[in-house]
Amino acid sequence: MVKKYGATSVDRLIKKATLTADIQKNITSHALRHSFATHLLENGTNLRHIQALLGHGSSKTTEIYTHVATNHLQIVKNLLNL
Repeated sequence: MVKKYGATSVDRLIKKATLTADIQKNITSHALRHSFATHLLENGTNLRHIQALLGHGSSKTTEIYTHVATNHLQIVKNLLNL
């Protein structure tokens, strides 16, 4: 049987890691999850695979990341035109 980490345990691990790495920014499990999904999408991972990895019941929930990824790519393209 595989035991899952609870939300409190994950938050404690993240807090400890940010202190160890001397990261001043407040990092949350939600922010890491969001970054993970956005990076996967930007690197060409199929939206359905991301949906399955995140455990989203609806593809609409996962599609939020397409807006974030598109905006990020536009910023990069604009910087290249300087």
